[in-house]
Amino acid sequence: MLKAAISACPLNLRTRSARILLSALAATVALVAMLFTALPASAQPAPGAAPASHATPGNPYQRGPNPTLAMIEATHGPFATAQMSVPTGHGFNGGTVYYPTDTSLGTWGALAIVPGYTALFRNEEAWMGPWLSSFGFVVLGIETNSRTDNADARATELLAGLTWLTTQSPIRNRVDPHRLSVLGHSAGGAGAIIAAERQPSLKAMVGLAPGFPGNGLSMATDKVPTLVVGGQKDTAVTPTYLAGLYATLPASTQSAFAQIAGATHLYYLHPNNVEMKLLIPWLKIFLDNDTRYEQFLCPSLPDPSTISIYHPKCPYVPSH
Repeated sequence: MLKAAISACPLNLRTRSARILLSALAATVALVAMLFTALPASAQPAPGAAPASHATPGNPYQRGPNPTLAMIEATHGPFATAQMSVPTGHGFNGGTVYYPTDTSLGTWGALAIVPGYTALFRNEEAWMGPWLSSFGFVVLGIETNSRTDNADARATELLAGLTWLTTQSPIRNRVDPHRLSVLGHSAGGAGAIIAAERQPSLKAMVGLAPGFPGNGLSMATDKVPTLVVGGQKDTAVTPTYLAGLYATLPASTQSAFAQIAGATHLYYLHPNNVEMKLLIPWLKIFLDNDTRYEQFLCPSLPDPSTISIYHPKCPYVPSH
């Protein structure tokens, strides 16, 4: 009956009705498109992209968005940071602590840094503090009790710094005492190795041109995940010496060795993202159990042209 009625309508009326119907349909499509476009960008992931995440089931320590190469090459990570001076005492000669200001994500893993022989943290490694902290770590830069402290003393100062940070510092409630690490350069790197041997519960250790020839340093008892970084043109901690030192590390210890192309002994004392593209993934994997960062270490480095030698032990499996 309806078909008959329509057929009986004048041609111009039927045409007009069709135009009205098409206009209404077009308006509806436009409205749906407009509503979808108005959604925030976070609700519209790019095709094939993994969604941003601040935590994953079973890993309460994961922090920050899904990492990209551009992100770890940048001089600042996803977190805002603050810093405070540390007074002398407590087993070390004061220093500076850097920390994320976000208090909504729980506690953070921590890193203690000690400088090399006769050096001051504030002159040489202070650039690392805000950079690493902005990726979700509390970073304590330590000044040594004496600028001529040996490696054993620097190890003691590193561990004293971590004790102060987790038990007495004003931000102790922001630090996870079970996710701690150490880093040092030159004699400070030797100190970091000794600290890791004394405290095997540490989650990570980084040695930047650690030790010096003739000091009898060994990593034979080191069980802490260890990153050793050297310089191709280092005449103080030479490539030959460092290769021999790294060879003392047990095969069962998770580790990596990287030699930076053209780097001298003082290369690490100036801001550079070549070093940071090694440090950030290492710390994220072993302090935060964040295996999203393994892609920047395994099976090879994203920019191998800056590294003359690279020996990883993939895959990397953080302890929980």
